[in-house]
Amino acid sequence: MLKEKVTTLLDKALEEHPSLFLIDFTVGGDNTIRVVLDGDKGVSLQDCMEVSRAIEHNLDREEADFSLEVTSAGATSPLQLPRQYKKNIGRKLKVRTGNEAVEGTLTETTDNSITLEWKAREPKPVGKGKVTVQKKQEIAFSDIEEAKVVLKF
Repeated sequence: MLKEKVTTLLDKALEEHPSLFLIDFTVGGDNTIRVVLDGDKGVSLQDCMEVSRAIEHNLDREEADFSLEVTSAGATSPLQLPRQYKKNIGRKLKVRTGNEAVEGTLTETTDNSITLEWKAREPKPVGKGKVTVQKKQEIAFSDIEEAKVVLKF
């Protein structure tokens, strides 16, 4: 019953904040409510507070005691939804598929796939030495096992 009530409140809060979207939502056996959000323009502390209030202020602690945690998807969290890729165009990603890992700049995203580009050093076709070549690979969302933004400090 608590989960259904929270789902309704969460849906309403997200309707009021169209740039935000849900990554994960759980209600534990001890009524621990955990909501993880992301947004097309990122997620601010204010966004988390507003969604938290929209849920908390409409639940009755007399009915069921609960704890509530509303957070943003962390910078090191794997990307889970196609919508998350759009906001990361131009950033470097490390994408793992089956038996290979590719690291490159996300240059494009469609409804079904992403495109990564990177430079690689390869042996010259003729003679000794290496040459820098521009590589480009399209990867279907269905083939992605894990994708993370590569952070630089």
